[in-house]
Amino acid sequence: MKSFLIIGMGSFGHHLCRSFGKLDCEIMIVDEKQENLEDMLPYVTSAKIGDCTNPDVLKSFDVETFDACFVSVGGSFQNSLQITSLLKELGAKIVYSKADEDIQAKFLLRNGADEVIYPEKDEAERIAIRASSDNIFDCIGISDDYYIMEIQPQQEWLGKTICELDFRKRYHLNIMAVKKGKQVFPMPDLNYAFSEGEHLMVLGHIDDIRKVTK
Repeated sequence: MKSFLIIGMGSFGHHLCRSFGKLDCEIMIVDEKQENLEDMLPYVTSAKIGDCTNPDVLKSFDVETFDACFVSVGGSFQNSLQITSLLKELGAKIVYSKADEDIQAKFLLRNGADEVIYPEKDEAERIAIRASSDNIFDCIGISDDYYIMEIQPQQEWLGKTICELDFRKRYHLNIMAVKKGKQVFPMPDLNYAFSEGEHLMVLGHIDDIRKVTK
């Protein structure tokens, strides 16, 4: 069972805590305000009130014992930067830090963050991609340019197999799964024939996905 330290229990911290709780992970949460911790108590192993910009407070948590630490403090970016730096100095294995802007990400990475999370930016981008096309139903960013997207098959594909369409070569996309209602069929073989009413989960460059969803 993996263990995680989440510092800062704002909106992102709450969502993160609930998600880890559903996966039966051990979680310690920390915030300066007791009221930000109370509704998360059913999900966590321990909850602490404290100012994590204070090195003595962080030392008391034995941060090196956690599989990963998350810095999701709001308000002061200086606090986020300071906590990130202190966590690495104290031996944290992996530090994920939340940022709102690219300039913040640069400073966080320079000060010890192993990975920077953009919850608002990522969600805004996801919504924009979905809303911009009637044929895109969901998306997951893999990098700046590559995505897994849930798309609707083109009319000309119906009744034809992946092999007949020479799908990967023609469209430069990989089909990760086929969705029919709530059922998901991963990694369909080359003889799979497309049918109406289904959705495809495809992996590829954003430009190639846009070409087949226009």
